[in-house]
Amino acid sequence: MPRYLLTVVEPSTGPGLAPGALEKIMSDVDAVHHEMRDSGVWVFGGGLHPPSTATTLRPGDGGVLVTDGPFIEGTEHVGGFSVIDAPDLDAALAWGRKLVGATTIPIEVRPFYDGAG
Repeated sequence: MPRYLLTVVEPSTGPGLAPGALEKIMSDVDAVHHEMRDSGVWVFGGGLHPPSTATTLRPGDGGVLVTDGPFIEGTEHVGGFSVIDAPDLDAALAWGRKLVGATTIPIEVRPFYDGAG
């Protein structure tokens, strides 16, 4: 069965969440993840710490350069992800729609490259 990455795309700038909003969002996301497990599509997933906690490794000068921070600066960043097994893109998009409803922010749905074709 094809595997899909559902990426939570968080804004890096802006006013942030109202007090208590994150708890509701996390509860709603947990409910979708439980539904994914119950339906048998769940593979794994998780949330990520802010981009400021990232370390980027780059090739350079015959070695590897280590820098603090994300790979690129941007107005959005990956906040978390879910990996699912779904029969096709339409099914993966249906799960993505449920996550959009839970997170209230964009979800990118992308198939894993399987080496075929």
